Amino acid sequence: MNEVEQLCEAAKNGDTEKVRALIESGADVTHFDGEGLNPLMHAAKQGHAPVINILLSAGAPWNALSPSNLSAGDFAMQEGHDEAFELLLNTGIQAELILGTIARKENKNSNSDHDYLEDRVTFSEDKLMDSDSKAVMMAWEKPLMEAHAKAVCSGGGHILNIGFGMGLVDTAIQQYAPATHTIVEAHPEVYERMLSTGWGQKENVKLIFGRWQDVLSQLETYDGIFFDTYGEYYEDLREFHQHLPALLKPGGIYSFFNGLCGGNAFFHVVYCHLVSLELENLGYSTQLIPLPVKDCLGEQVWEGVKHRYWQLDTYYLPVCQSVEDSE
Repeated sequence: MNEVEQLCEAAKNGDTEKVRALIESGADVTHFDGEGLNPLMHAAKQGHAPVINILLSAGAPWNALSPSNLSAGDFAMQEGHDEAFELLLNTGIQAELILGTIARKENKNSNSDHDYLEDRVTFSEDKLMDSDSKAVMMAWEKPLMEAHAKAVCSGGGHILNIGFGMGLVDTAIQQYAPATHTIVEAHPEVYERMLSTGWGQKENVKLIFGRWQDVLSQLETYDGIFFDTYGEYYEDLREFHQHLPALLKPGGIYSFFNGLCGGNAFFHVVYCHLVSLELENLGYSTQLIPLPVKDCLGEQVWEGVKHRYWQLDTYYLPVCQSVEDSE
């Protein structure tokens, strides 16, 4: 048995002394064994928190993935090992606060916002697609968008939506008859479609064409705000959050499409906590409401779609409000 296999075996058995000794003798904490797992995954699977601590201190990557796309945090979650899970979760949050490694990795794997805005898009009954067969928005999101609309319209008044897409959330917002309904859309073809389908003629609707970063001076203050852009990243969402105090009225409700790391359950939890923490630092409390989506996502939903941007059974809908108003 080589050193890697010995380290994996010691991690699996919770043998802290042997784990320490092997690390001190130079065993590589990042290597995978024949099962496709690294020492941290073995320790997480068995719930050995002290071993996890040692491995993390020795540089074991918290965000490494097994061949089946699972991280150590996923294994701890699946097995219900709360202490191990919390330890990995806190490590993930701290690492992402400082480095934002997952967000940056996702940036590299995607087109930039500007590429998307210059791209041709195609509309069908159940999806809006870019020229690379990636879905911009899909009809399965309709119940989620209706829930978002209900949240941001709960106080009535003036509503802002950033990103029209297929118009699912805006159609739902209209059902609540807001005093005014401002929509910001940056893609020229999507904007043309909005005009051709009558959105410019609605009495309470104000359309603004452009990237939200470029039209901030045209925005006012609102009772409810929803944010759902395509081709942008976590850094863009974070930047938008810096403008919330100027855009959201006291007592107003803010929500956003929570597609953060939608392909991995543990990374998604890390980002849910991360965004809640960052909003808290801006003075907002965030409630995450679980919505089951498994039944909306049969295989046929993804036919012809290059990238499955959502692969989890539960969607966590964020409802954000200033801390003074939510108490």
